[in-house]
Amino acid sequence: MEEKCKIEKKGGWSSLLKNEDWLAVWLGALIIVLILASYNWKLIDLSKINVNFKWTTDSQIALRTAKWKNSIDPLIKEAEAKGEQGTVIRLQALKEALDQGDRKAIVKAAGKVENIGGIPAELGKEIADRSKAETAKTLKWDNLSSVIKIGIAFLIISSIGIILLGRSIGKYIAGFPVVFFLAWLSRFLAGNALPSDWGIEYVIFALIVGLAISNTVGLPGWVKEAVQTEYYIKTGLVILGAGLLFFEILQAGALGIIQALLVILVVWYCCFWLCRKLKVDDEFAVMLSSAVSICGVSAAIASCGAIEGDKKKLSYVTSLVLICAVPMMVLMPWAVKALGIPDLVGGAWLGGTLDTSGSVVAAGALISEPAMKTGVIVKFSQNALIGVAAFILSIWWTFKKGAAAGQRPTAGVIWERFPKFVLGFIVASFVFSFILPLDTVNDTKKALTELRTWWFALAFVSIGLETRFLDMMKMEGGRPAAAFLLAQSFNIIWTLILAYLLFGGIIFAVPDIR
Repeated sequence: MEEKCKIEKKGGWSSLLKNEDWLAVWLGALIIVLILASYNWKLIDLSKINVNFKWTTDSQIALRTAKWKNSIDPLIKEAEAKGEQGTVIRLQALKEALDQGDRKAIVKAAGKVENIGGIPAELGKEIADRSKAETAKTLKWDNLSSVIKIGIAFLIISSIGIILLGRSIGKYIAGFPVVFFLAWLSRFLAGNALPSDWGIEYVIFALIVGLAISNTVGLPGWVKEAVQTEYYIKTGLVILGAGLLFFEILQAGALGIIQALLVILVVWYCCFWLCRKLKVDDEFAVMLSSAVSICGVSAAIASCGAIEGDKKKLSYVTSLVLICAVPMMVLMPWAVKALGIPDLVGGAWLGGTLDTSGSVVAAGALISEPAMKTGVIVKFSQNALIGVAAFILSIWWTFKKGAAAGQRPTAGVIWERFPKFVLGFIVASFVFSFILPLDTVNDTKKALTELRTWWFALAFVSIGLETRFLDMMKMEGGRPAAAFLLAQSFNIIWTLILAYLLFGGIIFAVPDIR
């Protein structure tokens, strides 16, 4: 029997406390309220919530030394030509510290260069940040104690929902520390300089860690109750709403919104059409189409909730998305440079095809600052449309099912099918965009982002833990994977065309993004 994305179908007021979607709304709201209360009344030191995961080994510093020194030499010559002796002295001191390989000395010298301003400051900051990021600091008790406190808080908060849902609280409490540890391990591995430079995020490591366990030793029965993919990610999506601000999207310009709409509409239809041609069932088709056209895993989960889809199919789709993400993050920035694609066009291309904001930032940074900013503009616009897409899908799917059964769906049926966590996402975005003071929004953003990341890390680990390659290979003979890959190929081409038309100066003037 298929396990559906919305397991509980409770009627009346009881559904507000016994339905996973509503519980995600209440838990997300509780976390947001606690952070706002802590900010206003100093209940909790919000800086303690932000865990340090950045670490660089001594050998990685040594490998970067030659590149950094080569960047310093022309800066010294330029400063000498301008007669800026103080700048020359600071740059030479940094070069000497790099030769010695003493990380403390490098950090001190880089800090002085950082105070110069301009291009030297950017180089100084890069060198200082890398040199400060020692592995020992990540594993210090102050840092680990913050992780433990967050883990305990998450266990307490999430257990409330587990109890209300009528699930086994004893098994959940026993298994949660294991899932949380794997989430921490995934973030720790992603914090290393090498994957960070290549834009390989914690979501990839979370999936790999989970898959490695589920496809080798297997998942112990006592841990399974804590593998709650949708519960975690729906709560994270509600918190995500607090980070999507309407005025930021509007300030970014209409071009990003236009591209996002054209990508979603055309690519979604293309993928759905391909699925039909390959005889992939409609549930699969909706999740695949939403994932490839909007924003990957988050869109797939929102669409799964909207149509009450099969959880096994959702795991299949999310695994496909993350597996495809790695080569795209590496190859697309290389293609931009190799083919001489303008930076803004390349950034818009990345923003329309890569599935997470973090991967867009990392891949765009490999091109240039303007490319990165343009990519974020487009990605932000796509993320903002998750709620709209889920709303339209829930109505369409309800009418589709009603027509198949010879019935006309009522407003009540449409409301029942609508994924309620999307309401939390929209309300959070509205409150942070229009009601709260801008200072409050800016000062709480980092803490909310950190907590949201933990929810997502738990979700992606859970996806890996409940996904088995043999099961994936058997599902519809590999046709869903073929449809996804073909649609993604079309997405890459179509989005590049749009990026040239909108950001390449062909239809509109080239935006002033610096």
